Amino acid sequence: MQYRLKYDPAAEAVHEAMPPGPSEALTLALAAACSDPIGATQAYGEDDGVIRMLVTEKAFAVLLVGDTLKAVTVLQISYYG
Repeated sequence: MQYRLKYDPAAEAVHEAMPPGPSEALTLALAAACSDPIGATQAYGEDDGVIRMLVTEKAFAVLLVGDTLKAVTVLQISYYG
């Protein structure tokens, strides 16, 4: 089942400000996370299946996986130019 993608407003602003290459890589990784939130991400701290991290070559995102509403929420994004 496909999960919906949601953004914290600050995280969305960071993603929109990223250079095209890292932004596209993050977008593709987020799409994969919406198809398989656990398989496409890594545990963030203790593996509770809820707070996950997504790592690309130039970006890092902290995600909240909500099974009840089937949503992946991007809480924070960092990227390295």
